[in-house]
Amino acid sequence: MTLWLLRHGEAEPRARSDAERALTERGRKEVRKSAEHLRGRELAHILVSPYLRAQQTAELVRETLGLTLPLTTVDWATPDDSPRTAADRFEHYPGECLLVSHNPLLGNLSGLLLHGNLQEPLGLHTASLVALDGDIVPGLMHLAGLHHPH
Repeated sequence: MTLWLLRHGEAEPRARSDAERALTERGRKEVRKSAEHLRGRELAHILVSPYLRAQQTAELVRETLGLTLPLTTVDWATPDDSPRTAADRFEHYPGECLLVSHNPLLGNLSGLLLHGNLQEPLGLHTASLVALDGDIVPGLMHLAGLHHPH
């Protein structure tokens, strides 16, 4: 099984709250470029953080790829949520899955799934896309791809 992790594109530096920060035009371009790596994949689920920039990123992925797959907003995918909690939640979403979220969650989640610990997070830029293969168990997944848009 492949698990895809996509960090949102570049966002405005300020808004009324962190959750309300929107994508910049550069961020939109980054996302479209990263989304191309998902072309032809048979995604069963698109899970997305409730934050605006992640929602906009997920919508751009759907638009770029011409997908009609619904977006599933999950409350456990905000920047400071637990990578261990996130790893446990994927059992509810069988099949190939894309999670659109934030750092530090995604870098820490990647490190946890690859190495079995939180001491080796994966370095992710805005709109970086990670492909992990294997059973979604800490330490048992393999890095199948890491794409940076710049």
